[in-house]
Amino acid sequence: MTKLGFRIKPTDSFVYVCAFLFAFALICSFWSYAPTNIPLIRNHDRLNRLRSNFTHPNCPPNPPINLRSDPPNRTFYDDPHLSYSIEKPIKNWDRKRKEWFKHHPSFAAGAIDRVLVVTGSQPTPCQNPKGDHLLLRLFKNKVDYCRIHGYDIFYNNVLLHPKMNSFWAKLPVVKAAMLAHPEAEWIWWIDADALFTDMDFKLPLRRYDYKHHNMVVHGWGHLIYEDKSWTALNAGVFLIRNCQWSMDFMYKWANMGPISPDYHKWGPIQKSIFKDKLFPESDDQTALIYMLYEDKSLTEKIYLEGEYYFEAYWLGIVKTYNNVSEMYAETERDDVKLRRRHAEKVSEQYGEFREPHLKEAGIGKGGWRRPFITHFTGCQPCNGEHNPMYKGDSCLKGMIRALNFADNQILRNYGFVHPDLKDTNRVVETPFDYPERGAY
Repeated sequence: MTKLGFRIKPTDSFVYVCAFLFAFALICSFWSYAPTNIPLIRNHDRLNRLRSNFTHPNCPPNPPINLRSDPPNRTFYDDPHLSYSIEKPIKNWDRKRKEWFKHHPSFAAGAIDRVLVVTGSQPTPCQNPKGDHLLLRLFKNKVDYCRIHGYDIFYNNVLLHPKMNSFWAKLPVVKAAMLAHPEAEWIWWIDADALFTDMDFKLPLRRYDYKHHNMVVHGWGHLIYEDKSWTALNAGVFLIRNCQWSMDFMYKWANMGPISPDYHKWGPIQKSIFKDKLFPESDDQTALIYMLYEDKSLTEKIYLEGEYYFEAYWLGIVKTYNNVSEMYAETERDDVKLRRRHAEKVSEQYGEFREPHLKEAGIGKGGWRRPFITHFTGCQPCNGEHNPMYKGDSCLKGMIRALNFADNQILRNYGFVHPDLKDTNRVVETPFDYPERGAY
């Protein structure tokens, strides 16, 4: 065998590899925060694959996030004029975030995919005797989802502006969250009465980067511009980019709310256009629809997501859960890889394993894929004063089914399931090779 004319000591090789990878990862860290476009996304993915191929087991591919470093360099936090209030506009936010990243470089890697989930409820106990328990379970559901996918979550239960209550309360929280979390590219508001019912599904963020959208909301353009309906979209779940455009947009949006001296005028204006609006008061959802109706160019930045259940109206959804569960179980019976027990931390990989089986499942109405988010609009679990169109305790029963349906996806990682979605109390241990050998 031919011998090389030189040799490198194993220890030297290790040092060289580590040094190379650290420099390489540092470059990728800053690259990942650059403005997003399709060539950059492709190159970034290629670099990630390349980096993973050459990673030494003792050298981390990225410098870890440093949670204990806040250098004394001046940032926007040191500006005495900075206001977290929704009434005060923010200027030059993109530059300020960029400067913050420069002083906190460990947060730059993966910044374009970093999501902060924001939700909340009222500051006082619920009037409905079961309300606080339901809110707890709804919050647990969101925590479970965030844990699976590595998202941070903030739960707010105070009014950050005394006038911005009820459906307007979310806007002050979202703005404050942007300022408190400059490391997050996206803020994802989710109403308390909405829950994740597909724990595998992950936001297709590249879908919204493709045309540089800054906001995502479930809706349909023809219902806004042709039907002029106040249910053309649902503002109870939305994704908004942490950028100057969003700061400006929320400031305008909020000024159709109670902080505006013209608040009493906005309701009648909205109702004159959107005839199916049920009440005369200006609300956040109709205000958002009105802004889109008046300025169609906003669709260049606001993506109306109607191709999958970014949030699904609960009434037609909960009755499908049993059939959906059986269809998913059938795919697992056909694929031993999906039945393999695994640690919860690697759940995302098994979600990817499942995707080929779901190509024919459909992602919306009429399909058998799990709905991503089920939204109990009109149910009001805290005060119990649900919409009169819902009979008896249909809201409560539907919510219990949804919570148990979602909980089963989590409990599987801990070796148990609810055999009956109507019964929260009962769980059974799943046998080895479940569901091939049955549940119980």
